[in-house]
Amino acid sequence: MAKKDPDKSVEKHYQKLITEIEQHDYQYYVMDDPTITDAEYDKLFKALQKIEAENPSLVSENSPTHRVGGKALDSFPKSRHVVPMLSLANALEPEEFIAFDERAHRFIEAKPEARLEYFAELKFDGLSINLTYEDGVLVRAATRGDGEVGEDVTQNIKTIRSIPLRLNTKNPPRRIEVRGEVILFIKDFERLNREQADKDEKTFANPRNAAAGSLRQLDSKITASRPLKAFFYGVGAVEGFTMPKTIAEYEDTLKDWGLPVGKHHKICKGSDDVLKFYKQIEGIREDLPFEIDGIVVKLNAFSQQETAGFVARSPRGMVAFKYPPKKTYTMVEDIQVQVGRTGALTPVAIVTPVSVGGVVVRRATLHNQDEIDRKDIRIGDHVVIQRAGDVIPEVVEVLKNKRRGDERRFKIPVKCPVCGSEAVREKNEAVTRCTGRNCTAKLKERVKHFVQKDAINVEGLGDKIVDLLVDKALVKKLPDLFDLEFDDVRTLEGFADKSTHKLLNAIDGARNPELYRLIYGLGIRHVGEATAKLLAQKFKSMNKLATTTVEELHEIDGVGEEMAGSIVEFFEDRNQQKELSLLLDRVTPIEPKAATGPQVLLGKVFVLTGTLPTLGRSDATKLIEEHGGKVSGSVSKKTDFVLAGEEAGSKLDKARELNVRVLDENEFKKLLQKGLS
Repeated sequence: MAKKDPDKSVEKHYQKLITEIEQHDYQYYVMDDPTITDAEYDKLFKALQKIEAENPSLVSENSPTHRVGGKALDSFPKSRHVVPMLSLANALEPEEFIAFDERAHRFIEAKPEARLEYFAELKFDGLSINLTYEDGVLVRAATRGDGEVGEDVTQNIKTIRSIPLRLNTKNPPRRIEVRGEVILFIKDFERLNREQADKDEKTFANPRNAAAGSLRQLDSKITASRPLKAFFYGVGAVEGFTMPKTIAEYEDTLKDWGLPVGKHHKICKGSDDVLKFYKQIEGIREDLPFEIDGIVVKLNAFSQQETAGFVARSPRGMVAFKYPPKKTYTMVEDIQVQVGRTGALTPVAIVTPVSVGGVVVRRATLHNQDEIDRKDIRIGDHVVIQRAGDVIPEVVEVLKNKRRGDERRFKIPVKCPVCGSEAVREKNEAVTRCTGRNCTAKLKERVKHFVQKDAINVEGLGDKIVDLLVDKALVKKLPDLFDLEFDDVRTLEGFADKSTHKLLNAIDGARNPELYRLIYGLGIRHVGEATAKLLAQKFKSMNKLATTTVEELHEIDGVGEEMAGSIVEFFEDRNQQKELSLLLDRVTPIEPKAATGPQVLLGKVFVLTGTLPTLGRSDATKLIEEHGGKVSGSVSKKTDFVLAGEEAGSKLDKARELNVRVLDENEFKKLLQKGLS
């Protein structure tokens, strides 16, 4: 006999309980100001569980009972961000921040003496997260990933009680991406490590790693058991909502919606005000309950951020203003040499293990022979080491007063320590390189670079597995990855049937990378991700790129003489030609999409200035490029049009001086419709 639907009074009581528990969660986890006792809260929670057990049809996706975790996953699905999650450029010294401020003046065409309004806040040291709310309800949560595609961790995010499952507003956006950081407080990190050690399980190097590891548990019940917290500050895609004009107002809105935001922030008038805030936070940094590695400084007005635009993968209107690296003392026990994918021999100091900023350091980079000689670093020296940018450990100073006389000098070998081939230091280079064509160390690093997330992105193919594949001679060149068979992988240490199938499926799923990712993955010297995108847009196919000339490459803004020579040299190498041919038999790159609009602006150069009535700068740029035009950052004799909005500055004056045609937004739209006739 079918159960009766719950009556209206039960449903009403159920919704009331959800709202009440959500409010208590907010008071406790966000405001740190509980209004009821734990016993009273437990009573409400049990009442909710009882109703759900008796009335399964009532159970809501937004129920607080879902915060305890659910069924374990086999893997995390991919999730593409509607708006990419960009990384921030760094300022490591006050002088670098002053330079950022000067550039910001130029980008938004402000007078040099103007004091720009910045919003400064803490740079949390955690895991970046992107929440998507639709009509106020949390529908998806994804990690940053490579900035364009992350992992869907919705089930795990729902276990963090400070994150609302629905926004506290009667008029939510139709859709909004809210961005922030998941962190673990220091005291919770220390307690978690003690518990892990008691269970003979893996401990974590620092709170950030612990937060990331906790959020990426396939069993959400484990995530629910970890006291993760979150702070929010950013925004991605927005639909059906009028955004506030400033970041300060936006964060106030987030707080009103029930999302936790940082308490330490300030609206700063000019660079001097930012420097004061930077010093103020540095003074209390050690007293904060969580790890930070600097402050983030943003142009407060969203319109100014839009005007400033972007460079590569970083917004020009924001910067991470970092604190000096943490330093400590240790001893150089040995110096070893690592061989990179381009054959570079890099000396590495093996040091007495020591904790630096919460991370146990056993190795530190020495960069090259010139740096070793300049600092006079010897085996047996007592040294000062730091984590450069709080990430890469390096030796910065030798404590020569502690020398005993038995310390040993070090010289980069003239033979590759892995394959024995001649190692050569070319003229005007600081780096010595292995010349061997069959060096396994070079191959390992090439493969690791090729499969990383910013290249073709083979998930699960980590460094240790790459080492095994090369050591077992299963991979002798890049194309061999795509020829691996079940029995090849299954025999490797640590592999069972399930993990073998998983890896082979991941490799198979990487057979259709975007062209720029494949170009970047080849590891051409001097070609980074941004340059790879330029090359993909210019040549549209790998075959055309492989037959390019230095002269053609010089036509691309951002490709200099040294880079052009390196690209041509790479593709002229017969061994690279053979490998690339084999690779393209196994991989079919996705070529850049052709312009979608009619090519009414073909070959025309535009410069944008000021604020347009309805089009953002990125929107206008996209329209120009879709219709065959190009966008430049400065006005010159080669400029065909200047698209000008309100508060247009010196670019407009320059256009008039050079008799360049100036368009407003309406004239621009008519141009798109009717063409240049």
